[in-house]
Amino acid sequence: LYYADRLSELPLGAFGIAIGTVILPSLSRQHASEDPKAFSNTLNWALRMVLLVGIPAALALGILAEPLIASLFFYGAMSEEAVVQSANALEAYSLGVLAFMLIKVLAPGFFARQDLKTPVRVAIICMVANMVMNLILIWPLKHVGLALATSLSSMLNAGLLFWGLYRVGVFRFAPGWGLFLLRLAGGCAAMVAMVWWLNVPSVEWFAWNWQQRALQLGLLVAAGLAAFAAGLVLLGLRPRHLRH
Repeated sequence: LYYADRLSELPLGAFGIAIGTVILPSLSRQHASEDPKAFSNTLNWALRMVLLVGIPAALALGILAEPLIASLFFYGAMSEEAVVQSANALEAYSLGVLAFMLIKVLAPGFFARQDLKTPVRVAIICMVANMVMNLILIWPLKHVGLALATSLSSMLNAGLLFWGLYRVGVFRFAPGWGLFLLRLAGGCAAMVAMVWWLNVPSVEWFAWNWQQRALQLGLLVAAGLAAFAAGLVLLGLRPRHLRH
């Protein structure tokens, strides 16, 4: 669980928290100036950025769970079985990566409006839900159940925060979401296809030395990123579409 949790938090720490930190001053300023359209547009931009990074990151963590764990931690006392068990936990955590990132973007929408109670209430609800799901899932799935419960509770958290912003009218979908999601789906499909095509069976990852594993992992990451970017460009996404 520890190894899987560290890897699943990489996209959150590298991007999710950064976007949340960047938009909070803008949201606070827009709320103070009573500019709801600009407030909603800022949230729209932040959500698109999170989806653009979070969805492919979650897919990559899920698909490359065993290669990642083997490349980074398959040394010394760590056995092949431990790699497999850690990879299973990472796959469960990967389901919640996008939700974790969305929470970091949605919560500032409340903080900027001096609404601290709603995020706290949502956090308490999700904490209780997490504990209940832990008790339910740990028996059939063992440690993977704990990781899955964390992911499911994060989805609940993100969903409640989003509904809270939408319900009070401070967030409305801007034009272009459908086309953006279509392009994103195409880019992700290209990335997944490329990684599946280039990946090798687990037995080969276990047989290689660390240099071979690192080289193959680098190839998979580079090829996946290239396929993702190519898919987005071929479907018409341009840098101007990502500007705020």
